[in-house]
Amino acid sequence: MEISAAGRLVVRISAADVGKRVSVRCLDETGGTGEKFTDTVGVLTSWDDGVLRVTRRDGQSVRIAESALVAGKVVPAEPARRRGPAASYEELARIAARGWQPVESERLGEWELRAAAGFTRRANSVLPLGDPGLPLDEALAAVRRWYGDRGLPAYVQTATGAAGTQEVLCAELEARGWTREVTAELWTGALAPVADRPSGEEVLLSREADDAWLARYQRKGVSEVALRVLGSGPSVWFATVPGEDAPAAIGRCVVDGRWAGFAAVEVDPALRRRGLASTVMAALARRALDEGASAAWLQVETDNAGARALYERMGFAAHHAYHHYREPDVTGGAR
Repeated sequence: MEISAAGRLVVRISAADVGKRVSVRCLDETGGTGEKFTDTVGVLTSWDDGVLRVTRRDGQSVRIAESALVAGKVVPAEPARRRGPAASYEELARIAARGWQPVESERLGEWELRAAAGFTRRANSVLPLGDPGLPLDEALAAVRRWYGDRGLPAYVQTATGAAGTQEVLCAELEARGWTREVTAELWTGALAPVADRPSGEEVLLSREADDAWLARYQRKGVSEVALRVLGSGPSVWFATVPGEDAPAAIGRCVVDGRWAGFAAVEVDPALRRRGLASTVMAALARRALDEGASAAWLQVETDNAGARALYERMGFAAHHAYHHYREPDVTGGAR
């Protein structure tokens, strides 16, 4: 926290620092923590009418009364990463998008509007990597028309917690009544340690999601559109551990240059905690290494404690959080 030569706390931020990463200390006016001050680190996303809004790494926004602010300073845009392959947010966002492609897309400036008949939010949301070429309200109106023409709700996929992410856009969407429905994280790690994990089960690899693989997949009644999304990407592999009535475990991997992206790692509930998820990922990782990949990424829900513990043991760490914001209802309420 910023302290003057005289030992006093100093506020060294202003409204001109909106969009920068800051560390602030304010008086705790709730009386609930027993502490005199509370500290917040995140991106300063607004400073209006005597109220600051700071968006933290996890996407949560904190409102702070200017009158309660006792210290503040601008801090580096991104803390030093202790492990995992170096990568920018934009690189990972584009890699993830190529590994889960829509069946229809259109450009709005540097935004990409994506649709796939409603199969997953990722394939049916805007990826805003840059300037839409219009004022924000006009761009959002165009987005809502585009999805409305397809009978779909409009979603915008944003990210927080790394250099170049969209904390300010998150705040702008919330101010306009858009509702954040889902938050997850993108994790990265080295690929070789995943491939080195022991495997005692047979794993079948295929270029297509066959009937057996789909029998274990959590989304039932998969349509032709869904199959196109599942099969999209530069080099896609599906892994299956055979079982009695349905596979014991499955997984999917997309190899794209130096990156291997893991998804749809699912295990028969009766066979969990036997290492089958690790077995599937190891087999896919070895194939990805053969194709020249060296780094890995995956996405995990913030409340999936079991998966997060597994990925941590494999050497993965969170790179950034991402969120899906849904358009407000025409009546004014979020839907």
